Amino acid sequence: MYVSELGITPKYFEYDMMGIIYHSHYLEWFEAGRLKLIQDLGLSYFEMEKSGYISPVQEMKVEYKRGIRYGEEVLLRTWIKQNGGVKTEYAYEVFNGDGTLCVVGTSVHYVVRREDFKPVQFKKVFPEWYSAFEKASKS
Repeated sequence: MYVSELGITPKYFEYDMMGIIYHSHYLEWFEAGRLKLIQDLGLSYFEMEKSGYISPVQEMKVEYKRGIRYGEEVLLRTWIKQNGGVKTEYAYEVFNGDGTLCVVGTSVHYVVRREDFKPVQFKKVFPEWYSAFEKASKS
């Protein structure tokens, strides 16, 4: 299984008054990790959008194990947990600079036509993506 890694230096505004990352920022980081994974596989989400398709979130799950404190560096790991013909599930792990697992999560995405948000068969509309995702989820 291919795992994409993204180093993150949290910004001051991402912390709450307790000095830990505010919970909603992990969702933004997950999206950054998903786009990095797609790019690592030689694909372009921008090109998907230009062709009239988008991949909205259907579901997100986040489990907080430990807060990331002010000044800590972050490592985000992202991989394809499940690649179906219609939807894809991505998995995420967030580690602090000491290598402690702080957050785990998943997101589920469908591919839809931009014009009407009608779901399409990912496997048929983007066979090259599907193939790359299959390979990445098994390697």
